[in-house]
Amino acid sequence: MAQNDIGIDLGTTTVIVAVEGKGVVLNQPSIVAVDRRKNQVLAVGEQALAMVGRTPSYIEAIRPLKDGVISDHKITQEMIGRFVNLVYDSRFIKPRVAVCVPAAITGIESDAVVEAVVAAGARQVYLIDEPLAAALGSGVDIMQPRGCMIIDIGGGTTDIAVISLGGKVQSAGVDIAGNTFDDEILKFVRQKYSIAIGQRMAEELKKQVACCPCLDFSATMDVKGRSLITGLPQRVAIRTEDLYEPVMMLAEQIAAAAHQVLEHTPPELAGDIFADGVMLTGGGAMLRGLPEYLSQELKVRVHLSPDTVNCVALGTAKSLDMVDQLEVGFKNATPRIGHR
Repeated sequence: MAQNDIGIDLGTTTVIVAVEGKGVVLNQPSIVAVDRRKNQVLAVGEQALAMVGRTPSYIEAIRPLKDGVISDHKITQEMIGRFVNLVYDSRFIKPRVAVCVPAAITGIESDAVVEAVVAAGARQVYLIDEPLAAALGSGVDIMQPRGCMIIDIGGGTTDIAVISLGGKVQSAGVDIAGNTFDDEILKFVRQKYSIAIGQRMAEELKKQVACCPCLDFSATMDVKGRSLITGLPQRVAIRTEDLYEPVMMLAEQIAAAAHQVLEHTPPELAGDIFADGVMLTGGGAMLRGLPEYLSQELKVRVHLSPDTVNCVALGTAKSLDMVDQLEVGFKNATPRIGHR
């Protein structure tokens, strides 16, 4: 990989940038703060996240990616441009950029990603499916004639794929991931305790308290919010057992999608998966008890990637050394600039 090659995990929740040989060089929330009076971007990443819930009405915090794809094209361009400038300072040579995308992305959505990255300063853009990137970043040799199964649970989507000889044999994508768990926990607390809590509090509950019931774990966390009855601040203690309902409702859907992929996998590759197990990747995979639960449901060993959060970005950077080997092609997006 050349020094001017960059790999980007363009996630719904987080943007992670990696360079082969250097590892992760940037990890920032995929959020942008915009001044609506001037239609001007004020901050991106961590600086924008710090403004959430603490700004005047004319300053809006925007997540320009939804379910792994671009929902606000202009804001995404600005965000990517600022992140690329943070890690790449050459004014003479534009970088070659690999970007991971959800396995179920459409042609129109992939074109939007390419245009956003080119507008941010890339000379060439190469798109790689998230499951392939996750496998590469986890140290799996995907070019072998041997089946490996990846379940990548990101912020907006879960991508499931069986990979062999550098390509996907079977795959599926579901719109259930880390953010969905946060949303369901938030709604559950609201309905059961009549307390309104914020998204960040729901995320903390997921990280500190939530667990699939197959694991022997129990914790309690004091949650602060606003009473929907009195309108006043209120505190309530929430236990692991209280969150079984929203957690399992979503875990069951991920397990069902993975089961369906396995059902349609050729017997030879299914045998490989039975022997080697299933690799679980992505930030959403860190939910307590999820590997054990999926292992019970799929009747095969499920284990976490060595670097669950960063493996997609690391694999994306690594893919630029394999452009002639991978089934997905290298895309030169420079001519698209003239069409805008």
